[in-house]
Amino acid sequence: MNKTGEVLWKLNRLVFSITLVGYKVCEPTWYHPKRQQSFYSLWFISKGKGEFIINGTSYPVEAGKLFFFEPSMICERSTDPDDPLEYYFIRFTYAAAFVDKEKWNFSEETDIPFPLSGMYNIQNPPHVMNLIEQIHTLRKKRGATVAMKRKLLFLDLLLTIIQDFRSQKITGNTTNAIDATVDYLTAHYQDNITVDALAKQAGMSVSHYSRLFKKYIGYSPMDYLRHVRMDRAKELIVLSDFRLKSIAQSVGFQDEFYFSRILKKVVGVSPTEFAKRHKTKETLPRK
Repeated sequence: MNKTGEVLWKLNRLVFSITLVGYKVCEPTWYHPKRQQSFYSLWFISKGKGEFIINGTSYPVEAGKLFFFEPSMICERSTDPDDPLEYYFIRFTYAAAFVDKEKWNFSEETDIPFPLSGMYNIQNPPHVMNLIEQIHTLRKKRGATVAMKRKLLFLDLLLTIIQDFRSQKITGNTTNAIDATVDYLTAHYQDNITVDALAKQAGMSVSHYSRLFKKYIGYSPMDYLRHVRMDRAKELIVLSDFRLKSIAQSVGFQDEFYFSRILKKVVGVSPTEFAKRHKTKETLPRK
């Protein structure tokens, strides 16, 4: 599987529509012959045992297993006759819709592979099943409120799944150490912060800390710090009349021109142009 941070980054760029939700109690003779899948779907096994063969690879199926199926997959499925399967399924479609450097980007699902595919082990099945059960409960209800709640629950489900994957890779103490440095970066972004100091704070070597931070957060420590600084800078550019030099210094940059280059790299336009597009007042930050 891709690094969880990368998977979460990709999921954040997608919008989803749930097309079908259900719960299946299999008969002892249940069997799906080999065939190509037509839809994206998530299956969560709640009871029983069986075997799924996906693109020629056999996977043992039991309670707590999670499967993501996608079109073009060739699947064959069967249950253990002595312990029949029971499972939830959610069929969905998706598209990419995200803002990058001040521009909206759109793509159909056929242009973007879904970042989760095949079988996954879930460490905390009750939490995942609770969210799926809530989505399942809403399947017969209609209305704008229900539709919104279903979308939010599905996003919560995907986030919970990624967090479960991440907790399997990183121990609790290590997770707490990474979280502590994230809190420190958020509170002290304007200070002169180095990876060496962050690694020391976490009680790790620089290489080990940097690798775990990227895996856990999705950014390197310095990239994360840069984005935190840029987010604060954007707020100040839009909501204040401070000079650009003062804004740069307040978010940890002593060189105003370097600050301008970094902000342009992040948002795609210069600070002055960003201000023109987003300020609610006519007054722009003074140079």
